[in-house]
Amino acid sequence: MLFGLLAFTVFLSGFLSASETSLMLFNRYRLRHLVKLKHASANKVQHLLRNPERLQSFVLLANTFLKNLSAALVTYICIKQYAENDFYLVISVVALTLSMLIFAELVPKAYGASKPEWFAFVAAWIYMPFMVLLYPLIVTINLFVKLMLRVFRIDLKKRRNETLNQEELKSIISEAEHLMPERYQKMLSGILDFESATVDDIMTPRKEIVGIDLEDSIEEIIAQIKTSPHTQLAVYKTNIDRIVGFLHLRKVLFLIGRDDFDKQAIINLVTKPTFIPDNTPVHAQLLRFKSEKNTIGVVVDEYGDVLGLVTLDDLIQEIVGELVDEEMAPIKQADGSYMIDAAITLRELNRVMQWSLPTEGPKTLNGLIIEFMETIPASGTSIKLLGHPLEIVKTDENAVKWVKFLPEY
Repeated sequence: MLFGLLAFTVFLSGFLSASETSLMLFNRYRLRHLVKLKHASANKVQHLLRNPERLQSFVLLANTFLKNLSAALVTYICIKQYAENDFYLVISVVALTLSMLIFAELVPKAYGASKPEWFAFVAAWIYMPFMVLLYPLIVTINLFVKLMLRVFRIDLKKRRNETLNQEELKSIISEAEHLMPERYQKMLSGILDFESATVDDIMTPRKEIVGIDLEDSIEEIIAQIKTSPHTQLAVYKTNIDRIVGFLHLRKVLFLIGRDDFDKQAIINLVTKPTFIPDNTPVHAQLLRFKSEKNTIGVVVDEYGDVLGLVTLDDLIQEIVGELVDEEMAPIKQADGSYMIDAAITLRELNRVMQWSLPTEGPKTLNGLIIEFMETIPASGTSIKLLGHPLEIVKTDENAVKWVKFLPEY
């Protein structure tokens, strides 16, 4: 009978260990879903998890009692059966320790982790009446524990109020590749970047703006309109700082064939430009575009000089994660290195390569290299850029064009 009681206490201790693990590992999102479906067991599990301190105190109290009872039973059996030989007592202690470790801790917890939902549902129905019965004792224990923590000046609220920062959330998303497609991972990363990005992070730089110079001849302007790959063109006089507005090609194409078509006709069709400070948050500009029913704006610095253009498509692509054309994406080589266009933005490079290059200063890889070296390096130069070994493959007079990031051995 005593051996049977001993086996039963080990079994109960194992169940407590398994159920504790299952309750802690239960998927909280699935639990909320089941609660919305009015699942009875899920409601009980949620009730238990609302006060984890009380639940933990009950499990530890019950488990400690069972383990002490097991030790007492082993001691009693040894004294009763083998009082004349202390050797059996030592053997019994070792055997109980190994049994409790294997059958009451390791195996149950591993099994509970493999089937958290089943164990959690069963445990919830068993725990509830016992927790009600032992409520005064559990509350007393918790009060004593809090008093002891206060004596040692340990504040659990600080730990409880800790939240994940943006980089930690990115790490979680990047490690969830088995739970969602890669395109959704990129989209979620883009949403996280959305709050911290400004329009100068995603704008089309000044030198890449394609527009109509009203100082050109009307023939040159017509040829440019006919061959333009863009739906909207900036219209300016002499240089982009003297921008007049934006011309939508849909409005002008049917007028080109007329005999009276001239520069004044173009000016009559342009829409007034919207000027955007370079430090405007991307999410704020998206709302502004929506309220003004506009799709394009001119990015200016504090002196009013034009820095670039930003469109509604640029803002949407910041979420979707398609800021870089295929020809600008890193190209993996046979030796494990990557050929990268130095015009790529640091934000997109970080996103694609899972790096953490700084984005507060220069916006492109070319700008970061020039700032790091304080000069425009010659082709063939090798450096270690913030922990990443690279080789300058191609440069011109004023910029780095191609970079080869070397594999880290």
